This record gives sequence, structure tokens and C-alpha cells, in this order.
Amino acid sequence: MNTHMRSLNVYVHLAAGHDAEQWRHAFEQRSLVGVNDPSPYGYARANEMGCKVSFSEPAGKGRATEAIRLALRLLLGFDYVHAKANRDRILSADVIWTHTESQFLAVAMLLANLPKGAKRPKLIGQAVWLFDKWPSLWPVHRWLYRKLIREVDILTVHSPDNELIAKSLFPEKKIEFVRFGIPNEAVEPVRARQTYPLRVLCVGNDRHRDWQSAVAALGDQEGIELIILSSTASASLAKIRRNVKVTKVDKNEDLTQALRQASLMLVPLKQNVHASGITVVQEAALFGLPIIASDTGGLRAYFDDDAVCYVRPEDPAEILRQVRRLAADPPAMQKQALRAQARMGDPDMGCAAYIRRHVEMTKSLLSNTKRAS
Repeated sequence: MNTHMRSLNVYVHLAAGHDAEQWRHAFEQRSLVGVNDPSPYGYARANEMGCKVSFSEPAGKGRATEAIRLALRLLLGFDYVHAKANRDRILSADVIWTHTESQFLAVAMLLANLPKGAKRPKLIGQAVWLFDKWPSLWPVHRWLYRKLIREVDILTVHSPDNELIAKSLFPEKKIEFVRFGIPNEAVEPVRARQTYPLRVLCVGNDRHRDWQSAVAALGDQEGIELIILSSTASASLAKIRRNVKVTKVDKNEDLTQALRQASLMLVPLKQNVHASGITVVQEAALFGLPIIASDTGGLRAYFDDDAVCYVRPEDPAEILRQVRRLAADPPAMQKQALRAQARMGDPDMGCAAYIRRHVEMTKSLLSNTKRAS
């Protein structure tokens, strides 16, 4: 049947343990921390855009299956067993969407092993950390990943920095910069924030968070409280700093309370190319918080200098200087927060825009295939 006459059959391949039912349960129990959609990353919104969306399901739960899955994932660097378990769903789709390289490389290997002439769905592969770690990959992994990326019809990234690297490595490949977005329908009014003590909030678990610089900048500073909410930050960061608290949040209401009580959001980052921190920056904007973020990873493609105060990466002195500057000018804090929140309402921002780009790419791929045939 002509794909223009029916819904596009989209299969979304997610990480094991992130299937749609588990996600929805966590969302309903409010244990899914952050501003989230009821469906994984909002992909089910494509059902309202002319698609019929299905999601990956867990592989068998036997100990032997799990041991093999984990061993192969360690060896290959991606989860092939999880893709193999979803083979029928993959092959019955018009197009496959993936959320990180661990998923698209696995699907690509499955497609590469299909018999010649077999019906093959289109693959949109999303890379997140791949190009940050590309120089340090084992040569055999680089060789394998290059081979598998040939199976990808469109390679997507969240940052123009990532896009430049990807295009230099794979000049023959169609590569698209797609802004990642969170649900932006609900916002909290921008308001005056407490400036004494100044509550500086840091949130995140990404490998490129620079907690050391945040603590070096703000630890033991008079009139400042530094709250780090992270499952990856070491509790030792707070041991010798009287004004630093390191903890983690397991419930969404705890994060919401922290965002409402904070004076500003600090997103300290190590050098990266994948827009590390963009989820937290967007969450802070929705809650009306002024934002200070390290100028790395391509965050400027989402928010400009009027909406976010950017600082040099790994520069504690610059962090402290900008924190003090904002604290001394509450009207400027509010204006900056208003601009960031207004940016979240732009047509190219948010979860719906992110999913719409996937739908547009899918339609283009299938349309080109039809013309070629």
C-alpha cells in the first residue's frame, strides 16, 4: 500500500530497560525525574502526525540471555541482542528511529546481515556521545562502526559541533542537526528569586558535568549555597565545603521543589561536542530560572547570549564572577530568565518540534525511495 495513503509505520528502538510500558509506569509514579512526556522522549507524539508508532520490547529475562547480552554489549560497544530480540518489529517497519548510537549501531548490524534483496526498512540513527569518544575508540571499533554507519540512511545529532565532526568523518552520509527538545507546554511564571543566600542549583548525570569547577568556584563563598543534584557526583565534593550539598533525587516532586527554591541554575561542563546539559537548560528555562552554562557543546544553537549567561569551560573564577554579577542585579536575572522562557516557545524548540523533524525526515526518505523505484 502507498505510504501516502496510510499511516507511516515507525518503530522506535530504545535502550533495554527503557521500553514504553516501563517509561509510562515511571511517569505515572512520578519516579521519572525531569520534564518528560508520557511516552519515551515524546516519540508517541508522532501518532498525531500521520504515523503509527511502536516501541522496542525487552529481550528474554533469563540469566543466560542477560549474561550474553551484557557480554556482547561490552565487546561490541552496543546492544545487539536487544536488537535481535526485536527483529520482527524492526523488519516490519517503514522506518526505524533510534535514540543513541548504542541502538542504531545494533539495528545497523541486524540490517547488514539481511540477505541480498531482502526488504529493508529505512534507518534514522541518532548519535549522542559517539563523536566525543571517537578519537579514543579502539581501531577495531572505529572500523566496525564505519562499516555499520553505511547502513544508516540519515545520521542525526543534537549539536552543530557534532554535525561538523560527523560530516568530516562521513562526507558521503546524509547528516542532520536536530534540536533535542523536552515538553514545553507548561511553564512557571518568571519571578524575583532569592539572592541572599543565593541558592545555586546544579543538576545532571552526564559524563561531561564539571562538578569540580562548580565546587572550586562557589565552595565556602559567603552568601552562596551550592546544591548539586546528581547520581554521578561524588559526595566527597561536599565534605570540606560548608556551603555545598551533594544529593540525588528519586522523585519528580523533589526536583520540582529544588527548581522552585533555587536562585539560579548553573550548568558546569567539560569540553564536549554533543550539547551536554541541554535538557537541564531547557528545564530551568521552563521554571523561570536564570541560567549560567559553560560555553561548549553547541548550546548556543539553542539559546543565545541574551537568554543564557555563558562562561568559559572549566574556569572557576569566571563562574564565580558571573554568579556574583547576576546576584547583584535581580532585574537582569529576571530579564534573562524571561528571554530563555520565551525561546522555549519558539516553533523550532520543544518536544513536538523534535518529533516533527523526525516525521519530516521519514516522509522525505520514503518519498525519495518511491521516486527511485
